[in-house]
Amino acid sequence: MSLRKSRLAFAVIVSVALTGSLFATESSFAAKAKPKKPPAVTYKNLTSKDFNTSFSAMKALKPLASKGTGSVAVILPDTVSSTRWTDFDAPYLAKALADAGLSSSQIIVQNAQGSDSTFVTDAQSDITAGAKVLLITPVDSATGDQVEKLATAAGVKVVDYDRLTLGGATTDKYYVSFNNVQVGKLEGQGLVSCVKAWKVTSPKVIVNHGAATDNNATQFAQGYFSVLTPLFTSGKWTDVEGAPPATLAGTWDPPTAETQFQQAFTANPTSNATLTANDATAAAIITYLQQQGVKPDTFPTTGQDASLPGLQNIISGYQCGTVYKPVFLEAQAATALAMYLRAGVTPPTTLINGSTTDSVANVQIPSVLETPQWVTAKLIESTVVKDQFVPASQICAGAPPSGPTYAADCKRYKIK
Repeated sequence: MSLRKSRLAFAVIVSVALTGSLFATESSFAAKAKPKKPPAVTYKNLTSKDFNTSFSAMKALKPLASKGTGSVAVILPDTVSSTRWTDFDAPYLAKALADAGLSSSQIIVQNAQGSDSTFVTDAQSDITAGAKVLLITPVDSATGDQVEKLATAAGVKVVDYDRLTLGGATTDKYYVSFNNVQVGKLEGQGLVSCVKAWKVTSPKVIVNHGAATDNNATQFAQGYFSVLTPLFTSGKWTDVEGAPPATLAGTWDPPTAETQFQQAFTANPTSNATLTANDATAAAIITYLQQQGVKPDTFPTTGQDASLPGLQNIISGYQCGTVYKPVFLEAQAATALAMYLRAGVTPPTTLINGSTTDSVANVQIPSVLETPQWVTAKLIESTVVKDQFVPASQICAGAPPSGPTYAADCKRYKIK
């Protein structure tokens, strides 16, 4: 072979070798860079982040259905304090339990209609009928404590749903809710933002608490006073009811809230803003303000629950915003805990993402706490409507007592 041919052959060999090496390197890199699929969701590794609008995580709980016996009973508090109990919690819980593998005869969803005696009677009937787990939202802790003692005596497990029963059963009990201090903080921050946006000078605020018998209301107040107290003590804002905590009695009953606010407003007619704990009580107060001739975007008011009346008050300029709590997440978390407890299986540590202080028993209750969000008119489409929590067709129907139709408001905020 000539020297020229030898050099050519060597060049080809080197080229092939280098090219092959390069391909091999790229192939190895691609193999290493290829993202690993996350492990399939099972009841052994379920987390609080696995819940979504499709309820798909409930399928992972189906193996637990055959491991346990008896029913899961839900007892909700009333139909007055918020529309959420009937509009969202009841149907979401029923769906989640069914998707988790329970039959219709193993699912009980009740509402005590604000009656403590009915709440206890429902619990007694459920236990007698073979319920193995109770998901309870009592009006007050005294009623919850009574039910939890009955359940403990019968070997029935308890999940405190949305409201913590103080001083009740403290062993083998779990709590599901939202971060309630954060809920209150969002309301306080929302009021501050709204006062600025609506150009309210020298804010004189009436604070409307939730019911004192509800531990959530205490936590809400802790949150919003963490924002408002510095403003009150500095003199930039005025708490017209006095130094916090304000003297205005708390309630979740809308007519009572309206009466209390009317008394406070009559005594302090220069008041120009209100921190109101939820949409239902805010709606009653807003109706009163409208009757006094208050115009849109002039008297900041807060709320929570992302209820239909609250959302319509927001887009029409009578409420600054609402704390949106995706109840479908809470319902799935409660269902998950119920399925573990019914099957006699300890819930995985991946699911329990927090703890909540029982200030009466002085113990920490293992908890699943979901994240709330402050929603203004501009965010309704990307949150509440997107999640199919409240459809745009309902929000945009009808008209407020004065001003344009809700359809016009929806067009303004691109809600469709």
